[in-house]
Amino acid sequence: MIDQLHYILAAFSGVAVGFTLGLVGGGGSILAVPLMVYVVGVKSPHVAIGTSALAVAANALAGLATHARNHNVNWRCGGTFAFAGVLGALAGSTLGKAVDGQKLLFLFALLMIVVAVAMYRGRAGEGPENVACNRDNMGKVLGFGFGTGALSGFFGIGGGFLIVPALVASTSMAIYRAVGTSLVAVTAFGLATAASYAFSGLVDWPLAGMFIGGGIVGSVAGTAASRRLSAQKGRLNTVFSALIMAVALYMLVRSAMAILG
Repeated sequence: MIDQLHYILAAFSGVAVGFTLGLVGGGGSILAVPLMVYVVGVKSPHVAIGTSALAVAANALAGLATHARNHNVNWRCGGTFAFAGVLGALAGSTLGKAVDGQKLLFLFALLMIVVAVAMYRGRAGEGPENVACNRDNMGKVLGFGFGTGALSGFFGIGGGFLIVPALVASTSMAIYRAVGTSLVAVTAFGLATAASYAFSGLVDWPLAGMFIGGGIVGSVAGTAASRRLSAQKGRLNTVFSALIMAVALYMLVRSAMAILG
């Protein structure tokens, strides 16, 4: 039973999610899913996943508007990536709903650790100021987009923590530009995943509303912090990987305990 206190907790959790999305373009669902389960008290992991997908999509849209005003979005790359990713997200979400919720959280945590290590190892690299998505790299962008979208849908996440490194890998763009561009795909992936879960009755709409309200506030502050950190070489990558690793380890322990009983 969700009472008024839990709705307040949902709003504050939304602030944290929005701030993270604005800061590193990802991590929204990394935080939203465990916050839904362990702080707000949503009993069903699948409802937590479906609700967080909707909230993260809305918060990502708010963050995207701020990054766009700062000319920090590559629309062609982001749109191409998102198009392929939505197809993957729809396929992945169908499969994800058939997997036990606690096992899904455990696998999610393992994936987060892999991504955190990869991003930290690449912290010293900075791509060019401007990149283009053309016939030379279009296949790579589409492939990374579909694969990332499938993982996003399977785990019920906006996918930003996967999209940022995938954009860097497929286009060689600088991470701060990938952060802004990733929000195009985060919004699209989140909406596709949320629609799939909503169709199955796995979205708590009032909780999603509280998350979204708090997230809009947090995204403004997060975007401002992102601009400051991007000026320090490698700092944004380090923050990104440390955030993912910390939450992953916590989720790994909690989900393993639930699986083992």
